[in-house]
Amino acid sequence: MKNVLNKFYFLIILLMAHPVYSDDVSSIRQMSFGLATDIAKHAVDACFEQGYQVAAVVVDRASNVLVSIRHQNANKFTAEIANRKANTVILGGVSTAEFKRNRVDILAEMNLVDGIMVLEGGLPIHAAGSLLGGIGVSGAPGGERDAVCAQKAIDAVQERLDFVE
Repeated sequence: MKNVLNKFYFLIILLMAHPVYSDDVSSIRQMSFGLATDIAKHAVDACFEQGYQVAAVVVDRASNVLVSIRHQNANKFTAEIANRKANTVILGGVSTAEFKRNRVDILAEMNLVDGIMVLEGGLPIHAAGSLLGGIGVSGAPGGERDAVCAQKAIDAVQERLDFVE
């Protein structure tokens, strides 16, 4: 009986200690390479259907590039600009258009930050209330057209995003 009580007390102590250490390790949602690839490809395809040769870059929540796709006729600068737009999404947690509207006071300074470009065409990618990453699109005539292609790409995989637990 004493052995059973000792095990019971040990279990109680262990359960009581658990909340103390539960904040030491976090669990985050991450976008898969397959999902990122599909989003980027949908964006390039959506713009190509409109007659635009663009690049699309998908980054994770830490601004690490997961996928960079460039239409064969898009120049190399489109990929760089798309990457910077995606990074701006992660910096602000909102679309680049919204960031631009909200932070008119620091736009000139933000465009001097390495890896950031505050132009329309970057959108956040969310699932189950978490920011998974961002997409930046560049190469269409005007950032608003880039943003449309990015939104079409997210819409194309929205069902996959909606069913994340």
